[in-house]
Amino acid sequence: MDLSYGPEYDEFRAEVEAFVGQAWSSEDAADPTPERRRRFIEAATGRGYLYRNIPSAYGGSEQPFDPLREQIIAEVFAAAGAQTQLAPQGVGMIVPTLLEMGSEWQRERFIKPTLLGDYVWCQGYSETEAGSDLASLRSTARLEGDEWVIDGHKIWTSDADRADYMFGLFRSEPDESRHAGISYLLLDMKQPGIEVRPLRQITGATHFHEVFFDGVRTPADWIVGERGQGWQVTRVNLKHERNLGGGNMWRRRFEALMERARRSTLNGRPALEDSALRQRLAEIEGYVRCAETLTLRRLSAAARGEEAGESLGMLVNKLYGTQLGEMIAQTDYDLIGSDGLLEPTDASWGHVGTGLPSDQVDQYLFELCARIAAGTSNIQRNVIGERGLGLPRDLRRTR
Repeated sequence: MDLSYGPEYDEFRAEVEAFVGQAWSSEDAADPTPERRRRFIEAATGRGYLYRNIPSAYGGSEQPFDPLREQIIAEVFAAAGAQTQLAPQGVGMIVPTLLEMGSEWQRERFIKPTLLGDYVWCQGYSETEAGSDLASLRSTARLEGDEWVIDGHKIWTSDADRADYMFGLFRSEPDESRHAGISYLLLDMKQPGIEVRPLRQITGATHFHEVFFDGVRTPADWIVGERGQGWQVTRVNLKHERNLGGGNMWRRRFEALMERARRSTLNGRPALEDSALRQRLAEIEGYVRCAETLTLRRLSAAARGEEAGESLGMLVNKLYGTQLGEMIAQTDYDLIGSDGLLEPTDASWGHVGTGLPSDQVDQYLFELCARIAAGTSNIQRNVIGERGLGLPRDLRRTR
């Protein structure tokens, strides 16, 4: 098995590494402010390294499809800690949705500023009684003249406190079936009638929020897709949300775990002398290698122009990734022993990256919620089984 990319791609990798070495310094990596990231984004897009599948008319670099080059770029950027996304809900979710389902004016207005980080987005999906069963949502949108009037409540909304815009699902056809009566709307978050309340998480952070709508208005043409077809639009959206990481990301996290294991002690002895820990680390590496193999399989199929089950692969990525992330975080947490009981300092509370034991605690607690985000693990298993393996569907209530 030959896993090399070949001389042409080796030269391309050296070219990208040289660019990153000049455009993204160690100071940038240590303090990746929005200004530094925007500067890097503009330079990288100008060289054709970023937003390769996005037309130049919308701020992309519009490059020929080449999955091997895209993989090399991702690897080099990640190794340098070059951060290009200010908020994943924008570049990772609404941009591909607008490219596939949006109108021309929506693409022209929203995509480029989102790529540059000028627009921050949040996602208005979950409600108190509509999480995994999203079709049960109750927030409403009624058309009055040339505006939608929105009332209701969303929960677990990331970045709602700083978002400029929201893309969300609202029930616009109350007499239709659950899935047929939903519309996908865009709305301005900086307007009267919107109240954002922070939700204190178990880590102490307030990344999630509740959002309340009271007569909020958005123009009639700020709808993506057709009226009542929001469920079809959101399936496009969710396939991008569920594409959570690949083999390279898990390899980096595993290597960081191994480095901490080398520096740690258990019961007064070097941690790696503990046979149970060594067995856990070996098991995790097996899972990491499987993730790397899955990534290479999809990459090889794409390079040959073959269909690799892309949508299903993203579901598998999400399910497998949340399980693997929890295994790594649990082992990392166990390495700090009784330090895991210490109360975080004001500086570290709710913030990973301090170099303190609270990092491991925060990461472990965060991984517990990853099973729920973007569709619970059991929902992923149902979809994979039904759509991928052809298993019979679960009995579902209808209305």
